[in-house]
Amino acid sequence: MATLALHQFQALHVGPLDLTVGAGECVCIRGASGSGKSLLLRAIADLDPHQGEAWLDGRRCSAMPAPSWRRQVALLAAEAQWWSDTIGAHFSTGCKPVWLDRLGLPPTALDWEAARCSTGERQRLALLRTLMQGPAALLLDEPTGNLDEDSTARVESLLDDYRRSTGAALLWISHDPRQASRVAQRCFLLVDGRLTAECTTTAEPARS
Repeated sequence: MATLALHQFQALHVGPLDLTVGAGECVCIRGASGSGKSLLLRAIADLDPHQGEAWLDGRRCSAMPAPSWRRQVALLAAEAQWWSDTIGAHFSTGCKPVWLDRLGLPPTALDWEAARCSTGERQRLALLRTLMQGPAALLLDEPTGNLDEDSTARVESLLDDYRRSTGAALLWISHDPRQASRVAQRCFLLVDGRLTAECTTTAEPARS
């Protein structure tokens, strides 16, 4: 179980922000295009310059090697990168067949060529690739943005089970207020570089 915390965190026009995402909690951020949502996630993942500090269970981002931080605080980008020809080459530790099934993907999906996959298939496979790393915190940039209703429900269910079973902290960017109310315990709106509490939700917290 892990807590992700930001203290006076700032990246370009976003911040400074203070935010804590508790172990087993999902926090959702919404905002207009260009408001800096993706920029914020990239900075938390230590991919872009930032000021202030991010903490994972008391461990400072600035005190950890970047690859170590990114394994524990994993960013799922809206458009994932695929650098090898086949999907399976990106899964160094394999993939749980039950997770493939839960996302509506066949066992043979790891044999597919990355170039022949649809946008939705790549998005679901990128999620599985990230989860197989076992991150303590997940930074989710529109993880269902290219998915139909059925696939969206599958992704939401798998991520909910993951945070509950591992106690991972989830910071989720979504454009859909209905999704935010389903998946998150707290929701914020990013406007002019500041976070404003937006709503309460019906999503249940993880059990300790």
